[in-house]
Amino acid sequence: MRRHIIIGLRVTAVTLVLTGIVYPCLVTAVAQVLFPRQASGSLVTDESARVVGSALIGQRFDKPWYFQPRPSAAGEKGWDATASSGSNLGPTSRKLRDRVRADIERLRKGNPDAAGPVPDELVTTSASGLDPHLSPAAALWQVPRVARARAIAPERVLAILESMIEGRDLGLLGEPRVNVLLLNLALDRHFGRVR
Repeated sequence: MRRHIIIGLRVTAVTLVLTGIVYPCLVTAVAQVLFPRQASGSLVTDESARVVGSALIGQRFDKPWYFQPRPSAAGEKGWDATASSGSNLGPTSRKLRDRVRADIERLRKGNPDAAGPVPDELVTTSASGLDPHLSPAAALWQVPRVARARAIAPERVLAILESMIEGRDLGLLGEPRVNVLLLNLALDRHFGRVR
């Protein structure tokens, strides 16, 4: 019996070292060599080379001169990367209906020149609560507000938006999308930061 226990402990130790130390270190090293930017978190910097976020993690933008992301249920105040989660509220939830109604009212009030109904994704959270992307349609809906707040022609904002649309991965996977952080940085780069 003692012999079997020793063999079991050796197998456990070897497996632990291989799968818990060697393999993760090897994969990390390969990723750092082949994809250094992505392996380091896809960090995004502003014009002064200051890290302002990650292209993979959504964040709050509530100023009228910025495009706003979809709402977040991650953490107590939303957009908490350490608390990635959805709200788990279902279609029969009064709390969800009240929040969506309040968001629609807030969005209509803040976007009086927007055409059509409020896009669904601007009032619904993603599964992670940290989705950094919007559909081009949801971003387009916000163009009049952003242009008015920046005191520029909507066509100029639209041109930036259209240049920031990411296509389908490999030409067929996913949907066209816009990274909100990158779009807002592009606005600041082209038109200056609003203070």
